[in-house]
Amino acid sequence: MDSSKTATVKVKGVTCSMDVKMISANVEKLNGVSSCKPGKQGTTTTFDVKFNPALITEKEIFAAVEGTGSCENPKERPYKVKQ
Repeated sequence: MDSSKTATVKVKGVTCSMDVKMISANVEKLNGVSSCKPGKQGTTTTFDVKFNPALITEKEIFAAVEGTGSCENPKERPYKVKQ
């Protein structure tokens, strides 16, 4: 039985395709996340995140997104999850 769940995470502050790749890679490193696929890009970019709710919460995924550094300045944290 597949206990995974898919959440669409809406993210503001994404400005280029490198940002999308960095966010996806950062989220996919999390224990319990099986995939993070970018969807529509624009003022708000969506990511479909497939995860196991027994291992990780949506809140932890949101924190990983917001904790991802910008590709232009890795010390900046420009991304905000829109709930």
